[in-house]
Amino acid sequence: MTEPLSPKDIVTSGLCIGCGSCVAQANLPDTHMAFDAYGELKPSGVPAWYRRPSDSFTRTCPFSPAAKNEDYLATNLYPLAKHQDAAIGRFQTAYVGYVAEEEYRLQGSSGGMVTWVATELLRQGLIDGVAHVIATKEPQKEGRYFRYRISRTVAQVQEGAKSRYYPIELSEILQTIREVPGRYAVVGVPCFIKAVQLLRNEDPLFRERIRFTLGLFCGHMKSARFVESFAWQMKVPVHQIEQVEFRHKDPNRPANWYNAQLTLRDGSTINRDWWHLKDGDWGAGFYMNSACNFCDDVVAETADISFGDAWVEPYSSDGKGTNVVVVRSTVVEELVENAIQEGRLQLETVDQKFVEQTQAAGFRQRREGLAYRLTWPRKGVQPCKRVKPDAETVAKHRKTIYRMRSFISAGSHRVFSFARLLQKPELYFKWARMVAAVYHGLAYHQGKFSEMRKRFGELKG
Repeated sequence: MTEPLSPKDIVTSGLCIGCGSCVAQANLPDTHMAFDAYGELKPSGVPAWYRRPSDSFTRTCPFSPAAKNEDYLATNLYPLAKHQDAAIGRFQTAYVGYVAEEEYRLQGSSGGMVTWVATELLRQGLIDGVAHVIATKEPQKEGRYFRYRISRTVAQVQEGAKSRYYPIELSEILQTIREVPGRYAVVGVPCFIKAVQLLRNEDPLFRERIRFTLGLFCGHMKSARFVESFAWQMKVPVHQIEQVEFRHKDPNRPANWYNAQLTLRDGSTINRDWWHLKDGDWGAGFYMNSACNFCDDVVAETADISFGDAWVEPYSSDGKGTNVVVVRSTVVEELVENAIQEGRLQLETVDQKFVEQTQAAGFRQRREGLAYRLTWPRKGVQPCKRVKPDAETVAKHRKTIYRMRSFISAGSHRVFSFARLLQKPELYFKWARMVAAVYHGLAYHQGKFSEMRKRFGELKG
């Protein structure tokens, strides 16, 4: 094991994802998660806690080099799994499809499977509550648009449908789970599920009360400034926004044509396709948390069941939305199989290669790209990943893309912060147009200058 680490060590090394596990374990009145200058959630507390190295923290922080990795956790969680794959880990069965029952598919961003499984666990009496992300009722008063909540009815769980590309944290609901006896399911992105599993290893109370984990395939975590950028580009005051829908669904349009919708205080709405937003290319990495550069789990390998979008044809063109699903728990597998037989779920089995193809870009970034990034010199805590450092086998063109993506990720935080301070959105817009156009030409057109110039012009409006 490495030398014990403190929360400060992880934060200053750029490895804090903001999950809140450390704050939940501290259980101190002056310790909490707070937004930093870049709109990311970070632990905050008295110096005696924040700066103090701890063996327990070192074992349970998901980005600590001494924490057990996903392979170790999954082997212990699912020792009898039928399949094992280098990309998607251990699993029982994989599927592609959607929920045929009720309105789950229409209400969700994709095929409705996340909400369906969560509600089915409640209906079957397997859990008493679901910890998941919902929209806040009064975002301007609360200072955030989304947060975790424990829902105890089907109607409450259904309020959490749709994707949330926004910082959230687990400290409050973990505190509730500690204080209120019951059986719980937790929904989260891969690093959050890993944090939960590490905490379950450390604390028998969490091991006994958290019965199921539902994982979400993940590209990266965005900062809260993503919403503010939407507002700037749609020319609406940030303080007037009451609801944010990152993926407004239209069954008549392809699922991968993302459309953002803001609902204002007066009830009016305004929409804009991501393609027409200067920072709307997900792959460019605008507002990405720096810890995401050191994650090698795309599909939530330590979750009992995990869900993503089927980003391959013909599914990506189906505006109703389609899920790809990886099941690891035998209990959840039985629940899903029974529903398929009853016609409640429209799912077909697929192999690991199909799942990997649906997330091809994510795997390139988290495996090949990570291997290259691990060769870059950096200060502070050094990550320990399943991917080995490698700068030799990565093609020169791919190296340029990874360098550009890293530049955009770090630069978007700084440039937006500066423009926000001066209240001059155009400063950010000009920078974002330029780097987005360069990235577009590099990533999709082999670096052709004519394509960069064309994309720069398209982003003018």
